[in-house]
Amino acid sequence: MCKEATRLMSLKQDRTLTLQERVSLRLHLSMCGACRECDRQFILLHKAGDKLRTDLDKADQ
Repeated sequence: MCKEATRLMSLKQDRTLTLQERVSLRLHLSMCGACRECDRQFILLHKAGDKLRTDLDKADQ
């Protein structure tokens, strides 16, 4: 189940999950502390990547 949750966490960074995917992920995250931490790390990495992209775009101007 963690493998599927990780796949959904990754997809969540690129697109909106379907209702079924969101419910499945939420249920899993409610029971799995390791996956909750993984989800937090995915979010942090995504935000860091966005900031880096923004900073690089500003530096190119």
